[in-house]
Amino acid sequence: MTHTDETPRSDSGRLKIALISDCYVPRLGGIEMQVHDLARHLQRAGHEVVVVTTTGGPDVVDGVRVHRIDVPLLPFDIPFTRRAFRSVADALVAERVDVAHFHGGVVSPLAYKGARDAQRAGIPVVVTLHCIWSYATPFFWAVNKLTKWGRWPVVLSAVSEVAVAPVRRIAADGATVVVLPNGIENDTWTIAPAERDPSLVTLVSVMRLAPRKRPMHLLRMIKDVRDRTPRSIDVRLIVIGDGPELGQMEKYVRENGLTNTVSLVGRRTREEIREMYSRADVFVAPANLESFGIAALEARCAGLPVVAKAQTGIREFVTHEREGLLAANDAEMARELTRIVNDRALRERIALHNRTTPSPVDWADVVERNVEAYRLAISLQS
Repeated sequence: MTHTDETPRSDSGRLKIALISDCYVPRLGGIEMQVHDLARHLQRAGHEVVVVTTTGGPDVVDGVRVHRIDVPLLPFDIPFTRRAFRSVADALVAERVDVAHFHGGVVSPLAYKGARDAQRAGIPVVVTLHCIWSYATPFFWAVNKLTKWGRWPVVLSAVSEVAVAPVRRIAADGATVVVLPNGIENDTWTIAPAERDPSLVTLVSVMRLAPRKRPMHLLRMIKDVRDRTPRSIDVRLIVIGDGPELGQMEKYVRENGLTNTVSLVGRRTREEIREMYSRADVFVAPANLESFGIAALEARCAGLPVVAKAQTGIREFVTHEREGLLAANDAEMARELTRIVNDRALRERIALHNRTTPSPVDWADVVERNVEAYRLAISLQS
């Protein structure tokens, strides 16, 4: 089946858009929530949206239709069957969409194979990477040698300049490569700080407790910070999230005398996270391979100084000593954390700036940038 000229393209400005993601809500994660929010905001802007995924759940979520493909999944909910790939292409043709927007991480077979099939069927395609390739870069380079994906007439994108850099290096000269950042609702994350004990400094981190996010390294840094901080300052760390390293973290906390310092509170709703941010002083992001860092951006909009790695996508909305502190490695990060814990004036200066300065990637702007990419994809295909 192909997407022929008989399929009407939107002349009124209203587009019919398919968002395709291997995983989607009710499963919770960075890509899942960003695709969900993008769908809602595109629809609010007057476009028609359908989400295509292999994650089970309801057929309508927050007013957005969801086409859920029921196929066997590999471990970690990875769809890798011919039936899954064929079902995506069939769904896009049946829906008669104007453009298909594929969202992928390092391992997203549905998104990457689906993008190729959609392009071959004549459907305009945008592909967005929500990851830093890092160690996987040689694999994508090899795949490009075999498939020439860098020459496909599609719009390639990533959520930050950091994430898009290897795409630009590998793709052919003349390839269409853009940045489509994640979005945020500034008003939702504008939070009044709660009253607090001036001798208590609360750090908070939100992440999946998996090796890629480096939660164990965070615990080691916090132990170092606590040991360097005067007894007159009570340092606490709240870790929000769940994942395979939880048991190892609990053991480390017990064995290193951190039970009164570290709280592992599990997964929390957005409302609960906002409430925790109102009582926190600093947000910490220990990952080295953070393509964007939406949790860090939410914390920054809530007024929290952000301490993160300088090589990540977080640097695109955090400037050192303005929205937070950036470090090159774990040792430097521990020093910067110790510094901000011990310097109340620094914390308050950064917090005031963050509370009074809106994020540069509000959803209104992000939707506009995505729609521009969709129209560019349509022009490439035609």
